[in-house]
Amino acid sequence: RMELHTTPFNAAVSACEKCEQWEQVLQLFREMADTRVERDSITYSAAVVACKTGDQWVHALQLVRGIKDSRMELHTTPFNAAVSACEKCEQWEQVLQLFREMADTRVERDSITYSAAVVACKTGDQWVHALQLVRGIKDSRMELHTT
Repeated sequence: RMELHTTPFNAAVSACEKCEQWEQVLQLFREMADTRVERDSITYSAAVVACKTGDQWVHALQLVRGIKDSRMELHTTPFNAAVSACEKCEQWEQVLQLFREMADTRVERDSITYSAAVVACKTGDQWVHALQLVRGIKDSRMELHTT
């Protein structure tokens, strides 16, 4: 019996993600678990990005929580993809929750994180939160962009 490895699965997950096939990505993700193939940060990141592209904010959140539960090293990319997925689907409460979780787990919040959070608050008519975020950008000395 041939032993299965992470690398070919990650290649397939990434290919499906690039072709916006989020359903296939989630299927591969489940198959990896079923066959006990390790899912690493590349697997999780590609899966979260695929969910963002497919407007699947609930799945994106579940995947980010899976990263946290796995005790894997946390990175900005999957969190930003989940934040963007929630922002696109007008889930401002979830965006702010992820924003806090990033701070609590010491995951760097960058200009992408802040921008998506501010847009989510704007879309949700949450001007007080939007102002707090903008002040947070200024306090962090992050470079502000006008685009």
